[in-house]
Amino acid sequence: MTNTASTTGARAHARSLAAAAATTAPDLPDGVEATRITFAQRIPRAGYANIVLGRGTRVRLSDPAGAACAHLLLVRADAPWERLNVADTVKVPWQAYLGDGHPLLSDQGRILATVLADTSGKHDALCGPTAEARQLLRLAGAKHGLQPRDIGPTVSFFRGVRVAADGALTGTGSAAPGASVDLLVHLPVILLVANAAHPLNDRAATDLDVVAWAAPDELTAAHNSDPEYQRAVQNTETAWAAARTLEVGK
Repeated sequence: MTNTASTTGARAHARSLAAAAATTAPDLPDGVEATRITFAQRIPRAGYANIVLGRGTRVRLSDPAGAACAHLLLVRADAPWERLNVADTVKVPWQAYLGDGHPLLSDQGRILATVLADTSGKHDALCGPTAEARQLLRLAGAKHGLQPRDIGPTVSFFRGVRVAADGALTGTGSAAPGASVDLLVHLPVILLVANAAHPLNDRAATDLDVVAWAAPDELTAAHNSDPEYQRAVQNTETAWAAARTLEVGK
């Protein structure tokens, strides 16, 4: 047994653990130059990530083994009282099921991110996180000064839920291995994500890949023609223009 009673022994023990730790990098997206990648991490079961992402970042969440479950919360980095509002994310677009073109909205009517591409189709904006996932998100949020009360309802990717005619919620499982979801960030955000089982599906989670890269040109493209989405875009761009004006005036 390693003696950690002294500083020298504790250092040797810590370094031996670090040397033995295996770090697996995620698969990187095809066609994206390495110089554009700003974040890449493979999150194991019961793991989490916390990262600040700039406006115009594209984020790919991937499910390489087919059983990941990404519980996601977005907090505006420059105004942390503004964060993902799941009720508005469902209500404003008149759609409870996440998919291509779906906005992830704040309670100020602004778009924090848009779902750009989805090869999974197995997601949930109704159940919220499990106790395990919530605790992981609290740990992630604490690294950005967030309190437990700041960790509210989340959306989850890669575990499907559907509503029956009587209102009952039914889990629909996972998609095939290799499924992915791409998000486009419209305002600077703190992305918090926990990889843990779903409330309606207690199957243990497998690895979750998170890769982000710079894609500012995508902000000028039309990702959804619905009038509700267009109003949210206008609200978002107005807020961003005002914030930049404030910075210039300093």
